[in-house]
Amino acid sequence: MHPKALLDACSELVRLTLKFDHPADAIVSRFFRDNRGLGPRERATLAETVYTVLRKKQLFDHLAPSGSGPKERRLAILGFYGPGDFLRSALTDQEKNWLDQCEKVKPDDLMERHRHNLPEWLVQPIKDQVGTGFWPLMESLNRGAGLDLRVNDFKAKRTDVQKELAQAGIKAAATPYSPWGLRIAGKPALNKMDAFIRGDFEVQDEGSQLLAMLVDAKRGEMVVDFCAGAGGKTLALGAAMRSTGRLYAFDTSAHRLDSFKPRMARSGLSNVHPAAIAHERDDRVKRLAGKIDRVLVDAPCTGLGTLRRNPDLKWRQNQQSVDEMAVKQAAILQSASRLVKAGGRLVYATCSVLPQENEAIAEAFTAANSDFEARPVGDILTGLKVAQSESLCNGGVNGTLYLRLWPHLHATDGFFAAVWQKK
Repeated sequence: MHPKALLDACSELVRLTLKFDHPADAIVSRFFRDNRGLGPRERATLAETVYTVLRKKQLFDHLAPSGSGPKERRLAILGFYGPGDFLRSALTDQEKNWLDQCEKVKPDDLMERHRHNLPEWLVQPIKDQVGTGFWPLMESLNRGAGLDLRVNDFKAKRTDVQKELAQAGIKAAATPYSPWGLRIAGKPALNKMDAFIRGDFEVQDEGSQLLAMLVDAKRGEMVVDFCAGAGGKTLALGAAMRSTGRLYAFDTSAHRLDSFKPRMARSGLSNVHPAAIAHERDDRVKRLAGKIDRVLVDAPCTGLGTLRRNPDLKWRQNQQSVDEMAVKQAAILQSASRLVKAGGRLVYATCSVLPQENEAIAEAFTAANSDFEARPVGDILTGLKVAQSESLCNGGVNGTLYLRLWPHLHATDGFFAAVWQKK
């Protein structure tokens, strides 16, 4: 595509995305469907340009007024993903001069808000938690995320998948914490590989893999993934159960569960039972009360731990949405807890970094449910032989009560988890 045409396409996609009326990934996917003539490189340029604009929106909003032309074009120029000479061949002389001046701006000369690129309501809650780690965290969030795979150890071995990837020219390193994980640099096309088609691996962040490990599902048990979504953790639980027992995948979205079915078919698992429920008090849930060995509640959340992948979330959320989410999370956890039988395990998790969605929910549940005893996550991870397990935790007397993962410390998305055993 001609540089000018590609920049025009980037500008249009930026304009559509900044309406914030749909998630950025959905807008990008629809744009690609509507423009099927785009090649892989052009798609990469368009997507990465948009995500760079979203990550650095406050900085670019600060720089853009000194330029000329439509604002979305100025933002697309600032965030353009690709060779500088390619971009400049699409610019007017006035735009080139403006871009030169923008590139001379030093980060140290910027106001703090133009460096962290967070909405103001989100800054202090994060600073209060990470302290001096605030700027390393911001750098991590603005770099984007790597790509983690979970090897389906029901069908394959991690070393064998690693070798097959290497033969395809893809370097994959074992993840430091999850025994199932491989980490890949870049974004190679994996869905055409034989190992993927066979169901030997799935794309899944290492942090998400650790959530499944905390459930520690065993052969022959009855297990519920209460908010199954796209089913990534469901598949990990089913593999841990060696396709025995009974694993229910509940979700309020029948569409998400339908999209999960091809993944389930590839996995080779026969013990998974997807079921759409109307709400957390659905009759399907009531019939299983007190019968389940292990329940995972990966609750709906603001998703603010996934800003490396979904930078639009910080602009599409606000304090009111956090407050509303916390009410929903507490209700879902309470309802899901009724499924757990005596001696069973309950795991609550989010991909949020906010205490209001995490520690506050866990502490309120513990206080209100004397029949559940909080289990230190650090002890569970140590028992599972997870390396450096204490570094993955915080909270409680010894600092190992909860799982707390951070992008800048653990190279995962931001995750939280709490675990209880029913007395």
